[in-house]
Amino acid sequence: MTHDLPGAGEQVLLVGLGNPGPRYAGNRHNVGFLVLDEIADRIGGRFKAHKGGAEVCEGRLAGRRVVLAKPRSFMNLSGGPVSGTARFFKIGPEGIVVIHDELDLPYGAIRLKFGGGAGGHNGLRSITKSLGTQDYFRVRFGIDRPPGRMDPADYVLKDFSTPERRELALNIGLCADAVETLIDKGLTAAQNAFHGR
Repeated sequence: MTHDLPGAGEQVLLVGLGNPGPRYAGNRHNVGFLVLDEIADRIGGRFKAHKGGAEVCEGRLAGRRVVLAKPRSFMNLSGGPVSGTARFFKIGPEGIVVIHDELDLPYGAIRLKFGGGAGGHNGLRSITKSLGTQDYFRVRFGIDRPPGRMDPADYVLKDFSTPERRELALNIGLCADAVETLIDKGLTAAQNAFHGR
């Protein structure tokens, strides 16, 4: 069964996952924030604090009304701000797209899916618990496995390496393109366009 976002008149909530504050800004775990910053630039929007517990930016992407949200909580507590923002804007789980880092994909790989487990990602686990369902869209940005015996929990809180940073702006742009394609043409078209890269 194919899953697509609600009809064109409905708003879509784009959630980027990360940790707030300058200390974490360049971390691998913050790639969701970086993608949302790119999308905000494209739609000419600015983030403002919102009572739902997130930094929010509203605008139009691919002809649709979108709400961009960066939770102001730490990653492991993302669920509260996501469900609070979704409730405020009256957007159901099927209209939510979560953009996050993914250890199980090579660096820069982009994969899109609907539903599924958290795969050890505490941000997703928190969102699923708060929404009461795992049926929402995910756009996964590969950050690769940690080298050697490094603890994944330490690895995700490190900044991208120098070689990774050379490609980062390009990869962030591609991930934003994938989100735009999902909104414009649906999940299957976005998967076909980006999963072969």
